[in-house]
Amino acid sequence: MGRAFQTDVTIGAVAVVIDDVTTVGAPHDPGQRVYRPAEAVRDPTVGEPALLRFLEHIGVDDRPCHVLAAAELPPPVELHRPTLTAALPTILDTAHVTLRHPRLAVVHRIAAASVTGFRATLEAQDFVAVHTPKIVGAATESGANVFALDYFGRPAFLAQSPQLYKQILVGVFERVYEIGPAFRAEPHDTARHLASFTSLDVELGFVEDHRPVMAVLRDVMAGMVAAIRAQAGDAAELLGLSLLEVPAQIPTVHFTEALELIGKGLGEDVVDAPDLAPAHERWLCEWAGREFGSEFVLVEGYPTASRAFYTHPDPARPGYSNSFDLLFRGLELVSGAQRLHRYQDYLAALVARGDDPADFPGYLDVFRHGLPPHGGFAIGLERWVARLVGAANVREVTLFPRDLHRLTP
Repeated sequence: MGRAFQTDVTIGAVAVVIDDVTTVGAPHDPGQRVYRPAEAVRDPTVGEPALLRFLEHIGVDDRPCHVLAAAELPPPVELHRPTLTAALPTILDTAHVTLRHPRLAVVHRIAAASVTGFRATLEAQDFVAVHTPKIVGAATESGANVFALDYFGRPAFLAQSPQLYKQILVGVFERVYEIGPAFRAEPHDTARHLASFTSLDVELGFVEDHRPVMAVLRDVMAGMVAAIRAQAGDAAELLGLSLLEVPAQIPTVHFTEALELIGKGLGEDVVDAPDLAPAHERWLCEWAGREFGSEFVLVEGYPTASRAFYTHPDPARPGYSNSFDLLFRGLELVSGAQRLHRYQDYLAALVARGDDPADFPGYLDVFRHGLPPHGGFAIGLERWVARLVGAANVREVTLFPRDLHRLTP
């Protein structure tokens, strides 16, 4: 009998391919992945008896069956359990098996849907996808957190971000985005630091300040949530998630206003703080929830001295910048800004910081040929998913994470 379609049925340690729709006792949609109660199969190894009991359970019996690939070892964890109880290092060390557990796998379906929503939203607004080098000759962000490597006898680095390339390509396409890896030599062993992560980058030209950039960011976040709801709603349901709503207007406060609110709310003297501490970000998110019913809050106008050298200052407020952070559930999720776009402004900004413009030739030469006013932002995919699903450690939502200690698998 010819094969009508294939359906993968995953349960515990057993995966079955059903070749013929007429052999299926219960109705299935072609191509649909079907999950059954974990009690159906308890066998630590997959063999003919286990397959027969499984097929009988779903209504496929008295049919010839055979093992396509027998396991040589029992699973390192109890995959049939509704929730894995193994320690995180064990789960990560044996990811080639543990990722088969439905609760772990669906997290990455949520990540995939997020990327789909990110891309679809930007494509609808005439952004062009770009793909830029990840081996570079100089560090854009800071020389302290880069991975150095030998490039055919010359020093090189893994890219911390596609920042310079995004700015260059605004002069070509006007609106660009990139989905790709970024590398930070973070010497921190915390629950939120990774040495390699997926960066969702955006840059757009012909902006008057940072506010059009924030408007695009709002649309992107709404598009990501909508894509999760449409493409991974069952995954969210399995994890018990209630998908949030992105407000039409995300609550926005200036950095100085944020310090005033924090000072009153926490009883702290933070008026001269150069940046927001983690406790301050958590408090602001709680405040936005109480006052606006929003899980997001934008903080704009950070001190120029606390932002990257390419950040555009606020012409109306000396000492402050046209920059912003998007806070989500107590944590900075996105950083963005209007960038400097004039060569002479870059020279002045570097000198004001005590830097020698001669140390930035590859970066500065780009602006000798003129670029339109522009700005952009970057979203860390793993950090977004971690906050969305309530993961205590960003490694829980990262495929094969790289950190201070982990280089395998």
